[in-house]
Amino acid sequence: MRDRKSARKGSADNAGHKREDMLNNEGKLRRKTFEKELQRLHGELVKLQEWVRHERRKICIVFEGRDGAGKGGTIKAITARVSPRIFRVIALPTPTEREKSQMYIQRYLPYLPAGGEIVIFDRSWYNRAGVERVMGFCTEEQAQRFLHVVPDVEKAITESGIILLKYWLEVSPDEQTRRLEDRIDDDRKIWKLSPMDLKSYPRWDDYSKARDEMFKATDTAWAPWYVAKSDDKRKARLNIIEHILSKIPYKNVHRAKVKLPKRKVAASASGYPVKEVPERY
Repeated sequence: MRDRKSARKGSADNAGHKREDMLNNEGKLRRKTFEKELQRLHGELVKLQEWVRHERRKICIVFEGRDGAGKGGTIKAITARVSPRIFRVIALPTPTEREKSQMYIQRYLPYLPAGGEIVIFDRSWYNRAGVERVMGFCTEEQAQRFLHVVPDVEKAITESGIILLKYWLEVSPDEQTRRLEDRIDDDRKIWKLSPMDLKSYPRWDDYSKARDEMFKATDTAWAPWYVAKSDDKRKARLNIIEHILSKIPYKNVHRAKVKLPKRKVAASASGYPVKEVPERY
């Protein structure tokens, strides 16, 4: 009995050490661990892609969250190794005057997936429940009408055969501030900081209230919300990809072994005077 207890304790200690080895000094996932796990998950996403294409299935994934929550980076992690013809990312601009006169959700409907497609919305029809409501771009009556109607719309979407997954990325106030400040001083990221981000930044509590009301009205059995903590971007990306894969009943699709055919290559290059790119590196 003592040996069994010692063995269990040893296994638990080893697991603890492994978890510690996965984290850096700040308690966040190490890059090496992240890249190893992401490589494995990318292989699974390719399997998912081939299954969706072969079976003509329809997947729709919605990402929502505050500015700086990590939606864009998560979507990039998902789509890095798959075909953009199968995985289509939709990030709609500000609605036109014509679109403003339509039924609110109407402009999103043409982008829903057809057979053999996975559509990812980088913000979606839930703009109305979030930024539009908080920033006063719609009336409170319009927001309430949206929250009342959208569960039925999503039920129709799922009943049409679409697997609908909705994710909210939850970032803490301090981490959001750090990320937004980081964008100010980085030429590669300054484009991510819009005037709207600055206007919405002071309205943390307003966004929290809008988020909670959105969950209460639209977290349904057929289209539930899943919340991912995103202060550690690497953990969030892996956790979300793992969860997506767990919610879709994909299977391995058999593929014939590929072998390159023989070819002939001319002994000398063409004599045409092409304009070459200077080799500065």
